[in-house]
Amino acid sequence: MTEFGSSIGFGGEARAAFASDPRQSRGRRVAEPESPTRTPFQRDRDRIIHSAAFRRLGYKTQVFIFHEGDHYRSRLTHTIEVAQIARSLARALRLDEDLAEALALGHDLGHTPFGHAGERAMQRLMTAHGGFDHNAQTLRIVTRLDRRYAEFDGLNLTWETLEGLVKHNGPLVDAEGRPLPHHGEAVPELPYAIRVYSQIQDLRLASFASAEAQVAAIADDIAYDAHDIDDGLRAGLIGADELAGVALVGDILAELRQRYFGVDLEPERLIQEVTRRLITRMVEGVIGETLRRVEADRPASSDAVRALDRPIVAYPPDLAAADEAIKAFLYQNVYRASSVMAIMHDAERVVEDLFGAFTGEPDLMPAEWRRELDGASPERLARRVCDYIAGMTDRFALAEHRRLFDATPELR
Repeated sequence: MTEFGSSIGFGGEARAAFASDPRQSRGRRVAEPESPTRTPFQRDRDRIIHSAAFRRLGYKTQVFIFHEGDHYRSRLTHTIEVAQIARSLARALRLDEDLAEALALGHDLGHTPFGHAGERAMQRLMTAHGGFDHNAQTLRIVTRLDRRYAEFDGLNLTWETLEGLVKHNGPLVDAEGRPLPHHGEAVPELPYAIRVYSQIQDLRLASFASAEAQVAAIADDIAYDAHDIDDGLRAGLIGADELAGVALVGDILAELRQRYFGVDLEPERLIQEVTRRLITRMVEGVIGETLRRVEADRPASSDAVRALDRPIVAYPPDLAAADEAIKAFLYQNVYRASSVMAIMHDAERVVEDLFGAFTGEPDLMPAEWRRELDGASPERLARRVCDYIAGMTDRFALAEHRRLFDATPELR
């Protein structure tokens, strides 16, 4: 393995020179005594795991509705899988595993019920009130909405964890502070929660985040590709023959058929072999490409990683192309499948109905959510309702809809 410099970490292990060092953390917005037994990043990880938002991930949809079957992934199972991949990458690259894990565990806290369908509905509903973005909502949860501590709102996470949650997909603004395009589309302004929080603490939105945050982001990407193929196969939305023409996945299938020629592999075994080999190829490819970039760029610190003009953690070109092909296939054959789209359409309607009910009659919300809303502006009321609905699990959103409306979709 390429040697690229090291320092000694909290536990005495070798740490890459460009890794985040918990001893050099920029700290927390509200000062707290250090723990004698845990690094700041370990404490962040633990606070995320013990948060109410993390527990709710168990009943939030990944792609399929939560009650469609115990074998499909929820946001929680997806998050745990992302954390495992992130730790593996961080260990191989000699990064801070605890920071990478904390970011992986926290990356989906801001998702609405019903997966991307709920987010699409919330984005439409909040267009006139500052917009909605699940990464920004994650920041809002960990800095404001989680209220369990006596001395501060939120979880009071370290600067490095907050930065990674906000910027794990790259810089948000250019050097002049103008929002960068998102998915190729112009962005008129930053998401509401990020704009508000930036007035309190500078997260250096024009730079890349740490290598650990980049690891968490690409681990999320790998988990999506592999496990949505897995869920799509289990649901019968796609078949092995259809995957044969997909980059990388088709190669893996061909290798399996050659190796087990004449053996009638059970579908369960075939699915498992495809997904585990896909994860392995992508993880090994990311490690190799990252080490090549480290050799070329020679970052001597975590701040040097932030100052680069490209990510330090990345796919090699062939895997980047395969990743795009896999996503295009999943979009067309899984996410846009007629059965899934019908459910998602009904799920969006549930979110829209709840938003209309609560903004029209705030007293329908629990007392803690309607507190201090008398005389509130339309924007403030809409944001409070948005926070309330975004925090719901799928089953609670459906229960609230049944409470308030005569007819509720079955979402099956």
